[in-house]
Amino acid sequence: MMNTTLKNEAQIAKFRRLIIAISIIIPIAVAALFGIRVDGVDLTFLPPFYATVNGLTAVLLLAALVAIKRKNRIIHQRLIQTCLVLSLLFLICYVAYHMTSDSTPYGGELKGLYYFILISHILLSIAVIPLVLFTYLYAWEGKFEKHKKWTRFAFPIWMYVAVTGVVVYLMIYPYYK
Repeated sequence: MMNTTLKNEAQIAKFRRLIIAISIIIPIAVAALFGIRVDGVDLTFLPPFYATVNGLTAVLLLAALVAIKRKNRIIHQRLIQTCLVLSLLFLICYVAYHMTSDSTPYGGELKGLYYFILISHILLSIAVIPLVLFTYLYAWEGKFEKHKKWTRFAFPIWMYVAVTGVVVYLMIYPYYK
């Protein structure tokens, strides 16, 4: 019979493998789903919704930071869990919209800035997946020092992705059909 520590270590190893798998599968699945076109479904209402979800994620990330600075772990944990759910909701809505709608070309004068923000947003949204999930896992394991170290990278990147999601929407909004 396996002792509790070994059982937990085996469970944590499974979570680590799951995080790695998710971090690989999500970007590949999103790219693949962009190749699928669903006609006859109008989801044009989604961009302002998922921009709002991004904005709310940014606000709640800040609130989570404040909560942990005030040593309120329970509120911090709940806010981070809410941010994880919101990020998943964003991803689902984003993919659904792009499977049913043509991409909107940017037509403004700040094209270079727009594409810099958009490309950095996309690349960092891929990188943030394992960063956030491993950071969360370290807290779940009670490895708070390791959690803090990872948070120094995960938090600003997650915040950047959330905020630039709103910025990209605001910049492209005038060009929606």
